[in-house]
Amino acid sequence: MIVLNLNGRQQAVDADPATPLLYVLRDDLQLNGTKFGCGLGQCGACTVMLGGNAVLSCLTPLSVVGNRPVKTVEGLGTVSKPGALQSAFIAEQAAQCGYCIAGMIMRAQALLEKNAAPSDAEIRQHMAINLCRCGTHMRILRAVRRAADSIKSAGAEQPNGQRGA
Repeated sequence: MIVLNLNGRQQAVDADPATPLLYVLRDDLQLNGTKFGCGLGQCGACTVMLGGNAVLSCLTPLSVVGNRPVKTVEGLGTVSKPGALQSAFIAEQAAQCGYCIAGMIMRAQALLEKNAAPSDAEIRQHMAINLCRCGTHMRILRAVRRAADSIKSAGAEQPNGQRGA
């Protein structure tokens, strides 16, 4: 039995330690936001956060997770109360087919947690590993910028420089 810190909760799974995190998330835990794209780490559809970093869950065996927290798109918000990035992607209509979007959002989340005010060049560089075959890259970039601005505005309104939720 392996215990994961998943989206802020402890989750026990009975899986081979060599199993890719992607399969555990989708097959064992029914968290289907994380997508299987290529299975080779070349598209980014399976991106989740591990210990604050964006990782390709199709290439990440369960054995390397350890005690580091795992965050998936399901951990950012709900349908009724989407997170800042989810709201920005909706506002910018950044999804066409939507298959890549969870991975895009998670990669962007990792960036914004490290750098709340990235430049356009930093956003482009950080997001380059994730592919969108529909060609909505410009909307995705606008959504990340919108979310960064939203987070910055919310943080400015909070006492002691704390960011808003």
